[in-house]
Amino acid sequence: MPDHAILTADDHRDLRIRTDRAPELGDGLMACITVPSEFRRVQTDYPILFQRDPAQGSVTAVALFGFEEGENLFLADGRWDARYRPLAIDSQPFLVGRGADGSDVRQVHIDMASPRIAGDSGEGMRVFDDTGRPTPYLERIADQLRALDTDFVASADFFAALQRYDLLEPLTLDVTLDDGAKNRLVGFHVIDEDRLVALDDAAVADLHAGGHLMPIFMALAALGNIGALIARKNRRIAHG
Repeated sequence: MPDHAILTADDHRDLRIRTDRAPELGDGLMACITVPSEFRRVQTDYPILFQRDPAQGSVTAVALFGFEEGENLFLADGRWDARYRPLAIDSQPFLVGRGADGSDVRQVHIDMASPRIAGDSGEGMRVFDDTGRPTPYLERIADQLRALDTDFVASADFFAALQRYDLLEPLTLDVTLDDGAKNRLVGFHVIDEDRLVALDDAAVADLHAGGHLMPIFMALAALGNIGALIARKNRRIAHG
């Protein structure tokens, strides 16, 4: 179970965080959320797909790492084999939290139940230095959390625009691997390129004014990474 705590120098002066990459450290994920402001960087390596929550009427975007639950095809020999890691996973085990009084003031929290917690064993990255000041590592994490929190809130307008112009279509992808095994990817949506092309000038102008066209194009470009992800899966099978 998660054990979230407010990060403080008094309580966590000697805390160290493991930064190597492995399934047992929480990296065994098929996908993680991503925000439109990072689509340009995400699309260099990962497919970008969308998930709808009919009950809530909401949409989220995810970067895809594999084709099955718990499968991350970017993990190799204790490292993450990609040029960029999405903010939501690169900032673990830290997260943005609110104060105990329910105020909107954002604070850096940490999941003390995370397997990334190395304690004061001497391995991993220190969070605070000997004087109790944040290390460069923690400062980078804080910047990531700030960007993720701000951009997640701002992304509501982007997802609303996708729904307003009915730009999402369901994706059903059947993948046949080199060994004959089959995977089916369901439950995701992608940008409907035909509907996008058919939009009238007013709709295109509205998307442009909202800054939504670029992330739309990045999400479309990212679909080309599905073939590369299949190739990773085939290499994983070939090498046992």
